[in-house]
Amino acid sequence: MQTSDGSGVDSKLHSVNPTNDARHASNVSTPLTESQAEFWYLVECQGFKELAHSLKMIHDLALYHSDVPFDAAEKSALFDVKVLWEGFEKMGAKV
Repeated sequence: MQTSDGSGVDSKLHSVNPTNDARHASNVSTPLTESQAEFWYLVECQGFKELAHSLKMIHDLALYHSDVPFDAAEKSALFDVKVLWEGFEKMGAKV
C-alpha cells in the first residue's frame, strides 16, 4: 500500500521507531548470551499468553485511563508495548 507521497506505509518515513526495525533484529546463527537465555527462560516460565494480557492491560490503562498528554516518546513507548504483546500472543498461539 502506498501513501499520498508515493512511499509505502511500511517505509521508515512512517515508522514510529525508524531505527528499531524488527525485521533485522534476529540473527538465528548467533547464539544467545547468558542474560538473553535467562530472560527467555523467565518469559517461558511466566507464559506467553499471561505476558501478552498484562502488557495489553498496561497499554490500555496508560492510553485510555490516563489524563496525561502523550508526545512522540510516549506514543513510541506505547507502540513498543503493543509490539511486545502482539508478539507474545503469536508465540502463545503456536504453543
